[in-house]
Amino acid sequence: MTDAPSPLPAWCRSIRADNPGPMTLDGTNTYVISTDAGAVVVDPGPAIEEHLSAVAAAAGPVVATVLTHRHDDHTGGAHRFRELTGAPLLARDPAWCVDGALPTDGATFELPGPRLRVVDTPGHTSDSICVVADDGTWTVLFSGDTVLGRGTTVVAHPDGDLGAYLDSLRRLETAVGPGCLLLPGHGPVRDDAAGVIGDYIVHRHQRLDEVRSALAAGARTARDVVEVVYADVDRAVWPAAELTVRAALEYLDDSAGR
Repeated sequence: MTDAPSPLPAWCRSIRADNPGPMTLDGTNTYVISTDAGAVVVDPGPAIEEHLSAVAAAAGPVVATVLTHRHDDHTGGAHRFRELTGAPLLARDPAWCVDGALPTDGATFELPGPRLRVVDTPGHTSDSICVVADDGTWTVLFSGDTVLGRGTTVVAHPDGDLGAYLDSLRRLETAVGPGCLLLPGHGPVRDDAAGVIGDYIVHRHQRLDEVRSALAAGARTARDVVEVVYADVDRAVWPAAELTVRAALEYLDDSAGR
């Protein structure tokens, strides 16, 4: 559990959960955003008591806890964190909301301090959202798992949808400008959010070309495609890669049917 080493605005702190792994990289990043009304916490993280207690201590009074998506490494500790802080839980999926509702897509939190705007970004999961914060000097994108600080994001069929994901990346490209910091759910802080998003779009289309090539060469199943396209990737992530390939195959089928 460490603070991110990259420079952050004075009103933002990052605390990393001690849950490293092939899918979580160095661990889940929890973010504490200070406002004049109290803290907004983005993704309390997994159910690790030491982590949740450290976040609560760093945050002080919490006015809202925002969940970027439903996955357990981001939400496993959400209800325990609510017990520690009493703060409402806000998410795009109403099933995760307690004592409040997330602002609608494009709307802002009515809080003094940095302007916090919600951007719906389905694709990684159907309920994925990001938050763009702007104080007039700093612009920061809290990207959850939609964009990572290192590597690329799993789009796991059937909840993950590649067409929606590509649309979300294009939306984010227009939502952030030059100099916007990327604060991802996993991996390091990046200085150029727009550049990383652009690289993600290029990468996804390259992967689609590789899937098409694998199919043309005789691949018949998602597993066949994984063995060709992800041959140089750690086999520990092949199950996740297979779900991503399934999402790609569905996307290609849908595109062919248009």
